[in-house]
Amino acid sequence: MDAPLCDRLGALDEAIRETMPGLQEATDRLVARLRESGVGAAAPQVGDSMPDFLLPDPTGKLVDLDGLLAAGPVALVFHRGHWCSYCRLSVDALAQANDAAKAAGLQIVAIVPDVQEFAEAFQADARGAIPVLCDVDNGYAASLNLVVWIGDELMALTRQAGIDLPRYHGNDSWSLPIPAAFIVGRDRRVLARFVDPDYRKRMPIDDMLTAARRACTETR
Repeated sequence: MDAPLCDRLGALDEAIRETMPGLQEATDRLVARLRESGVGAAAPQVGDSMPDFLLPDPTGKLVDLDGLLAAGPVALVFHRGHWCSYCRLSVDALAQANDAAKAAGLQIVAIVPDVQEFAEAFQADARGAIPVLCDVDNGYAASLNLVVWIGDELMALTRQAGIDLPRYHGNDSWSLPIPAAFIVGRDRRVLARFVDPDYRKRMPIDDMLTAARRACTETR
């Protein structure tokens, strides 16, 4: 668990390929289709203005982007939910890196489509180190062109694995956000981005810190 996030995700990928036959192959097929159709390309690019939001945390407190940016650059990291093993690894790594992020002047914020009960569980996964916001029904993620339907094949395999997405998300759309990340400067401009339809890939934390340090240097 002390290895870089990308190494942890790779190890998890190999384990799932052995223990859950068919799942990773189905995911490979979905990812290939999504990439071919250009999913994620229309999400905010570096230099674009990041749209504001008003989202609740697990306690119901409303949080907006401009309010967060008043304290400095923000990393908005979209996750599929607490039920996702890859997302739990991601938020654990982000929590471990939180001190380094603060030293770089960066706030890390996780966004999930889970309803309050399960967003609280994800907050516990993060050990309270970083805030978690609830994007129920994927409203904000959809406005950024990040939401995809998982398809019939993965829907069946997800059900077979005992994962009840309608319960976790409060709807039966079977749609999920791409686990993207955006580093946003105080002027709301995107400083760096990571958008990949393969949920098994995540933005390296070092890339987040580098973008934040560069932003702090440029504003001095």
